[in-house]
Amino acid sequence: MKNQIKTISLMLFTAIMFMACNKQPSIQEYYVEKQQNDNFIAIDLPASLLKLDENASEETKETLNTIKKLNVLAFKVTEANKKDFDGEYAQVKTILKGKKYNELMRMRHENINIIINYEGNEDAVDEFILFASDKDQGFALARVLGDKMQPEKIIKMANDFKNIDKDDAAFAQIAEIFGEINVN
Repeated sequence: MKNQIKTISLMLFTAIMFMACNKQPSIQEYYVEKQQNDNFIAIDLPASLLKLDENASEETKETLNTIKKLNVLAFKVTEANKKDFDGEYAQVKTILKGKKYNELMRMRHENINIIINYEGNEDAVDEFILFASDKDQGFALARVLGDKMQPEKIIKMANDFKNIDKDDAAFAQIAEIFGEINVN
């Protein structure tokens, strides 16, 4: 009986340790870990700070209402942190390749590679992750958090981005971050 208890306890302990060691890190954990690092610029914005101008479509307004929060983390490459950049870039790419995230699309604009992933199911996404990178300039990682966001509507809203109020303080902060790493 003692041997059986020891065997079961050992198997349980081994299973718990195996599961703990195989835990895939998340973008949220990465964001929290790096937001105090001097190589990064971080900003958290509630979506309520983003204002649309009067030319925005009703669909864009409804889609914006499904977004609750934006987290933006940017790494600007300098001569002093080039080696750090390579490691951070590889770490983000590894996290995004994990089972937790589904790739929605990839695109390239000038020298900037853009990958959009999401967490959740296709009908009700809880988080979009936009990863824009340029090996010479740096990268920006944006988490768009919401409630039952729909990918096709988010893409339409992104195309309708011209109707975001560019005089808005929240927009100015985001533009400043992307401008600092020349991802605009």
